[in-house]
Amino acid sequence: MDFNLHDLVTIRLEDARPDDVKAVARQLGPIHGRFDGEPDITIRFVDRLETRGTLRYLGKDEAAFTDDAFLVLRAKHKARARVQIPLERVGGPLSIVAEHGLPAVPLLIPIVNLTALAKGALPLHASAFLHNGTGVLNTGWSKGGKTEALLGFMEHGARYIGDEWVYLSADGTSMAGIPEPIRVWDWYLEQMPRYRALAGRGARLRIQALKAMVGAEAALPRLPGKRLAGRVARLLEQQLFVDLPPEDVFPPDAFALSGPLDAVFFVASVAAPGVRVEPLSPQTVAERMVFSLQYERLPFMAYYAMFRFAFPDRFSPIVENAEQIQRERLRAALEGKACYLVEHPYPATIEELYRAMLPYTEQVAQKEVQAI
Repeated sequence: MDFNLHDLVTIRLEDARPDDVKAVARQLGPIHGRFDGEPDITIRFVDRLETRGTLRYLGKDEAAFTDDAFLVLRAKHKARARVQIPLERVGGPLSIVAEHGLPAVPLLIPIVNLTALAKGALPLHASAFLHNGTGVLNTGWSKGGKTEALLGFMEHGARYIGDEWVYLSADGTSMAGIPEPIRVWDWYLEQMPRYRALAGRGARLRIQALKAMVGAEAALPRLPGKRLAGRVARLLEQQLFVDLPPEDVFPPDAFALSGPLDAVFFVASVAAPGVRVEPLSPQTVAERMVFSLQYERLPFMAYYAMFRFAFPDRFSPIVENAEQIQRERLRAALEGKACYLVEHPYPATIEELYRAMLPYTEQVAQKEVQAI
């Protein structure tokens, strides 16, 4: 089974069972496709991962190493795993060995992103779409409103490029995405009735039950245990969502998956009413997004630090230099692009977000027509 990320990164599964293929497909989206030559990343599945020599643990069921191998012991939702990953090879041809039955291959997305970076692309934490032929990129800090902006325009006929991760060409002329699952929060369902039906009755009941428990905590008097109940409520709030595959949400003709990069919206939630849009310098967007990308890479870097602890003489050049490479490519890719700051309250009103951003996308489209 082969996966092909726009010819940027190729992934091959070996000896995979149907459940293994489904697990990887949930991570990468339905990007099955053939390619020429050898894959960038090979994932080989086995019944049991055999190791040689003493297994030395790092943390509580987090990672381990032998004299010649590094193992990741946790997968999605902290599920137990046993996956061998030679992290010094990230950025080049890489072979991962994983046991059957994982809910997800640990570290796969950051490894894919770093491989794309090594091959000249720029992975960006963002959403993107085409609106009347204009390629729009929405970026910013995590949970800043990127998906909300995407969904607002999709409801008005835009075409989907990507959500969560978008891959820019080094010169900034084009972008491509992968159809990863869309995280739909409880307040999306309230604003967009169509999504309520798509979420399904079971997911709606689960969200309603969680909201009831969060509300019960807020009504508790200030008694011993209130602080603990508050922490539990905050954890429950983080589960008020359902993940929907884009192919279940949008019709087939709504998928572009690639397109030009014409306008950039730097989206942020603020403690103020209304939606405000104003021009922003490309340099500011580039400098800020360097640190957003560092933040997104932190879980991976924790394992990379464990790996360097286990093998101080081994390292990956692309991991060690990722920040500087990203800074240089961001500056080059965004230079001369129309960039805007979008500030909105949280939670955003998706329709208001769309209406506030629309005039600026039309303005960019008019300038492109005049240039032609």
